Amino acid sequence: MGIGIFGSGVSALNAAQIGLSTTEHNIANANTAGFNRQEVVLATRFPQATGAGFIGQGVDVSTVKRIYNEFLSNQVLQGQAQASQLETYYQQIGQIDNMLADSDAGLSPALQELFSAVNNVASSPESQAARQAMLGSAQFLVSRFQSLNQRISDINSSINGQISSSVTTINSYAQQIASINKNIVLAQAAFNEQTPNDLLDQRDQLISQLNKEIKASVVKQSDGTFNVFIGTGQALVVGEQAITLKAVQSFSDPSKVEVAYGSGTTFARVQQSSFQGGNLGGLIAFRSESLDVQQSALGRVALVLADTFNQQHKLGQDLGGALGGNFFTQPVPLVNTNVANTGTATVSASIASSVALTGSDYSLRFNGGTAYTLTRLSDNTVTALATLPQTVDGLTITTTAGAVAGDSYLIRPTINGASDIAVAISDTSKIAAAAPIRTNASLANIGSGRVSGGTVNAVFPVNANLQQPVSIVFDNPPATYTVTGTGIPGSPVAGVAYTAGAAITYNGWTMQITGAPAAGDTFTVASNTNATADNRNGLLLANLQTKNTIAGGTASYQGAYAQLVSQVGNKTHELELTSRAQTSMVNQIIQTQQSISGVNLDEEAANLMRYQRAYQAAGRVIQTANTLAFCFVIREYFAKRNEFAAGRQNSSG
Repeated sequence: MGIGIFGSGVSALNAAQIGLSTTEHNIANANTAGFNRQEVVLATRFPQATGAGFIGQGVDVSTVKRIYNEFLSNQVLQGQAQASQLETYYQQIGQIDNMLADSDAGLSPALQELFSAVNNVASSPESQAARQAMLGSAQFLVSRFQSLNQRISDINSSINGQISSSVTTINSYAQQIASINKNIVLAQAAFNEQTPNDLLDQRDQLISQLNKEIKASVVKQSDGTFNVFIGTGQALVVGEQAITLKAVQSFSDPSKVEVAYGSGTTFARVQQSSFQGGNLGGLIAFRSESLDVQQSALGRVALVLADTFNQQHKLGQDLGGALGGNFFTQPVPLVNTNVANTGTATVSASIASSVALTGSDYSLRFNGGTAYTLTRLSDNTVTALATLPQTVDGLTITTTAGAVAGDSYLIRPTINGASDIAVAISDTSKIAAAAPIRTNASLANIGSGRVSGGTVNAVFPVNANLQQPVSIVFDNPPATYTVTGTGIPGSPVAGVAYTAGAAITYNGWTMQITGAPAAGDTFTVASNTNATADNRNGLLLANLQTKNTIAGGTASYQGAYAQLVSQVGNKTHELELTSRAQTSMVNQIIQTQQSISGVNLDEEAANLMRYQRAYQAAGRVIQTANTLAFCFVIREYFAKRNEFAAGRQNSSG
C-alpha cells in the first residue's frame, strides 16, 4: 500500500508543480498583447481493482488549455477592421476639411476679393488703379486655386506612400503567419498532437495586427493551420505559403498607386474597391470617395469660372477698341490612355458646356466597330455611343482611328481645373469693361421712340459684323421699318413689323425700341468709339458672382464652393462620430473577451496559493508513503529474522 500511496502522491506533486508553472506563466504574461490565459486540465488515473473495490491511483495532467472564445475573437477582428478603416478615413479627410474651411486659406475670400475688384472697375472703368487691382485679385484667386490643388495633390502622393507602406506591412504579417503555421504543425507532430498554446496566441495576435491593415477572414484547417483570405476571397496565406501583394502604378491613372495580387513575379490587378477594412481599406476608400471627388469639384469651380468669365469678357471691348479676349487661361480635360491598351487610337475631350459638367470622371471603353461605352464613375451611369465624336454631360469626346476592342481610357474633365487656371492678360488696357456696340436715336426723330443700350449675344465665335453700322428707319405709316447695314441678309430689309419692346436682333446683337416712333425716325447700332467710361460689360462681369453657372445652372461659384466645403465637413463629422462609436464598440467586445481570456492577477494569486498547498499536501503524502514504506521494510526485516532464528532452533533440536 505504501508504494501505491507513493505513486499517487508523486502524481499529485507533478500536477501541483505544473499548476504552479502555468499560473506563473499567466502572471508573467499578464501584459503581453494577445496572450490568452491558460489552465491545467487534470484527469484521474485509472483506478486499481481490488477485492475491496477500486482504489484510486492519483492524477494525470491531460493538457494545458488556453481559455479562448472563438466567437468573441471573430467579433473583435470584424470590429477592428471597420474601426481601423474609419479612423484612417477620418484622419485623412480631416486634412481636407481643415484646408477648405479655413477662412484665411480657403477660396471664399479670394472669390469675394475678385468680384469686389470687378465692381470697382465697373464703377470706374477708366481707372488704371482699379484695373490693376482687378488683375491682382484675379492672380490672387488663381494662386489660391493652385495652392489648394497642390495641397490635395500632396495628400494624394502621401496616400501613395502610405498604400505602399501598408502593402509591405501586410506582406510581413502574411510571412510570419505562414511561418507560425509551419511551427504549429511541427510542434503538434512532435508532442503527441498537444496544442502549442503560445504559438496559437502569437498567430492570433498577428492576424489581429493584419486585420488592422486589411480586413481578413480565417479558415481553420484540420492540421491546425489557418488559411487567411482578403478582399473578395483572395488567399493571402495558405498553410505554410504566403501570397504577396505589390504596390504598382495604375494603368489608367499614372498619378496613383494600386494594389496588385500575386505570387512570384506574376501579379494580377484587381478592383481596388475589393480591398475593404483596415488601414489599407481606409486609404483606398478615402482616395476614391473623397480625395478625387473633392479635387474634381474644386477643379470644376475653377474651370467654370474661367469659361464663363472668358465668355462674358469676349463679349466686351477693351480700352483700345478691340473685342475682349480670354481673361483666364482655360483648363482642358485630362484623358489617360490605359497602359494595357493594344490599339493606337488617341482619345481627346473638350468642354462643350461648362455649365453641364458634373464633376465626375468617366471611363470610355471601345467595343469594336465604331461603338464605345461611356461610364460615369460617380454613379456608374452607362451611355452607349454608336460612334464618336459625341457630347455627354457638356463634354465632347473625339477619337482617332486605331482602337482595338477592349481598349479603355480614363477621362477626367475637371481634375486639372484648379491647377491649370491662370490669368491670361497682364495689360490693364486689355480688360474689356465696355460694350463693343452703341445704340443711338437720331436727334431729328420726332416720335416718342426710345432705344435700349443693346447687348451682345453670347454666341461664339462672335459675329464678324458685330460692330458694322446698322440703321433702322421707320416707314410711313410707322407700323414697319427698314433695316440697312453690312452683314444684314437682303439689306436693305423693308417692311419689318414693329412691336414696341420686342427684341431686334442682327449681326450678333440684340436691342429693343419702345414707345411710338414717327415716320422717318432713325435708330442706329454701330461700333462703340471713345468708350473709356463705358461699364456695361463690366457690370455683366460683376453679375457673374451671383449667377448660377455651375451644376446645370443650380449654383454660383461661391455656392458650389460652399457646397463642397459643406460636403467635406458633413463627411468629416459623420466619420468622427461613426469612428468613435465603432472604436467604443470594439473596446467593449475586447473587455468582454478579456473577462474570459485575460489574466486576472487576483485569481492567479489565489491559484498560486491553491497549487502551493496542493504541492505541500502532495509532499506530505509522499512523506507519509515514505514512512509507511520504511515501517514495512523494518517489519519485514524483523519477520524474516525471527523466521530465520526459529528455523535454526528447530535444526538444533
